[in-house]
Amino acid sequence: MTSSPARRSDPVPAVPDALFADPEVEARWRGRFTAARVSVPDWARDAPDRSVYSSNATGTWEIYAWDRAADTHRRVTDRPQGTRGGAASTDGESIWWFDDTDGDEFGVWVREPFTGGAASPAVAGAAPGYPAGLELGRRTVAVGWSTDDGSTLAVSEDGGDGFGEARVVYTHTEDAGIGALSRDETLLAISHAEHGDSRHPAIRVLRVSDATTVGERHDGEGKGLDPIEFAPVEGDQRLLVGHERRGRDELLVWDLATDTETELAIDLPGDLSAGFYPDASALLVAHTRAGRTTLHRYDLATGELTDLPTAAGSVGGADVRPDGTVEYGWSSAAYPSSVRALRPDGTDTELLAPPGERPAPSVALDDAWVDGPGGPVHALFTRPAGTTGRVPTVFMIHGGPQAADEDRWSPVRAVWVDAGFAVVHVNYRGSSGYGSAWRDAIEGRPGTTELEDVAAVHEWAVSTGLADPAACVLEGWSWGGYLTLLGLGRQPERWAVGCAGVPVADYLAAYEDEMEPLRAFDRSLFGGSPDEVPERYREASPLTWVDAVRAPVLVLAGENDPRCPIRQIDNYLDALAERGREYAMVRYDAGHGSLVVAETLAHTVAEIAFAREALGLPVPA
Repeated sequence: MTSSPARRSDPVPAVPDALFADPEVEARWRGRFTAARVSVPDWARDAPDRSVYSSNATGTWEIYAWDRAADTHRRVTDRPQGTRGGAASTDGESIWWFDDTDGDEFGVWVREPFTGGAASPAVAGAAPGYPAGLELGRRTVAVGWSTDDGSTLAVSEDGGDGFGEARVVYTHTEDAGIGALSRDETLLAISHAEHGDSRHPAIRVLRVSDATTVGERHDGEGKGLDPIEFAPVEGDQRLLVGHERRGRDELLVWDLATDTETELAIDLPGDLSAGFYPDASALLVAHTRAGRTTLHRYDLATGELTDLPTAAGSVGGADVRPDGTVEYGWSSAAYPSSVRALRPDGTDTELLAPPGERPAPSVALDDAWVDGPGGPVHALFTRPAGTTGRVPTVFMIHGGPQAADEDRWSPVRAVWVDAGFAVVHVNYRGSSGYGSAWRDAIEGRPGTTELEDVAAVHEWAVSTGLADPAACVLEGWSWGGYLTLLGLGRQPERWAVGCAGVPVADYLAAYEDEMEPLRAFDRSLFGGSPDEVPERYREASPLTWVDAVRAPVLVLAGENDPRCPIRQIDNYLDALAERGREYAMVRYDAGHGSLVVAETLAHTVAEIAFAREALGLPVPA
């Protein structure tokens, strides 16, 4: 584990060399973490044989270039803490990637030749900041960044000898981001929260040449708009937009040439996202419902919806090649991720196989719908194979909060199951995929609302004979880590152990130190800043409830995290120490999570070993 030098005397957890006495079992679970994985490739628009993808093949997530014609692969980045993602220029001559420091997410976009060479700042005059979107055109790029002063969006144009000085087209103290660039590069759609609610943004379309406003859309309180993509045809000014006018994520087409909208009546019950087919005649639609994804083709002229055959599970990224092939990432709880190609003739094959051995399968997830105070709560759960009766149970709480747990591959879940724990996921109010009202139900009352749903699922798991009430572990990262610490203080009778990764622990200090886009998010979530609604922040802060904590607590956090900064976590640990509570701390030299496989693996060992020791469980044979 690449932890930074300790600057405090916090106790550290005992981390064993092995979780299992059986060498085959030990090798199997470690293999699920260390097996190479790849992302769905992004390709150059005008040179589609040149692609960019991410992989952890070296043990750290880095960016790779793939020349499909020659079938050659080149690692582009090689940085100690990894690199989050990249994109290919439209002509395929260069690769863009975001250059931050040790995972702190603050930096600038750089670019380097596709075939290799030194990276240099991609846009002259673009200030360092947190990324706020990137759109690459043939002659124009649009780039956004945010700082404590707010958001800045700019364009840079190619004068024949490279992209020139960034020209600012928009700036505001509230959150904003680059949305979409029209194919003829005359229009730029941006997302903004000038109305003060970054969770429900509005859209403005600017003329690239002079930054004048061409069109505006704002659906009002509690209804966001998302500029997804302009039609990929020269001169076509249709903008695909995500909306929530009927209480779920749906789609419309806004034609800027006529300033008219067409809401798309797609007969699917869940939330929808989409992108254009290359000729702009149809949409590739991803439909998410109850933790699973299906893909469909929607004909824009006829309204015909065609199902695309994919296995049951989750799709992580999908796009359409010029020949109509759909490339997508797929996985399920039982089977590891695969990057696949669904061709127009219906054949579906693996597109990009990672090197090395494949990881061992795991167990499938079952569904439960549990009555909660705000309506049925969807939970996904599994138990160790061959077990009956009550077992130790880990409630793995997802982050976001506007994310969701899905039927997807997770080496972390798999090793908890191998270690003898049932695993329960809770898609509490605040989660996406269950409609706008469910997602927004936490506004004005964050933390408390989600924990009510977690409590309902906990009671279900105990009453059905799945969970041992004396051996329930609350675990999560980011917002899930926050809910873990809050749950230990507000529901101490339910939890025997808590494991919180990169959590919010002291909300008032977190607000002071976090990146500005998250301050904007918090203001939208709480209904104001800590100065405006101080009691809401105090009520939602785990530090407020630290006196009630009884369970042993493990905290894992990055020194360079801009989202859940380290000072506020130290404040919480100091409060635990002052009260004589049992806790341990894993401190590592990265940001909001780690892109280093060995680090993630070590964190998981620390969590399971800590939980076992607290519960008095033996090491399995």
